[in-house]
Amino acid sequence: EVQLVESGGGLVQAGGSLRLSCAASGFTFGDYAIGWFRQAPGQEREGVACLSISDGTIAYADSVLGRVTISMISAERTVYLQMNSLKPEDTGLYFCAAPVGCSVRGVYSAQGGYWGQGTQVTVSS
Repeated sequence: EVQLVESGGGLVQAGGSLRLSCAASGFTFGDYAIGWFRQAPGQEREGVACLSISDGTIAYADSVLGRVTISMISAERTVYLQMNSLKPEDTGLYFCAAPVGCSVRGVYSAQGGYWGQGTQVTVSS
């Protein structure tokens, strides 16, 4: 079965960095655009970044542009989200998902997409 497992979250002070990992299995890696989403308590889930292997698209939310980088190591079937200059408003549960809608217009959940369990990111002031 499709499985997505996130790791790398934690508690960090504002201005710090984290690298999140998403290990994928159960599907042909290059067939799906993979994205990162986050959700704070009481808030809607929002797209953070995505990477489409098939067409080379990379996209970021305006709120994180310049502070995060999505990347992948295909041989490891792993997608990373490097986050720098973290702010308290970056706090939330971070999920990876596949497939996702991934275009220059933004990052969107896809019908029938798969989700990981999430990894918690907490940024203190």
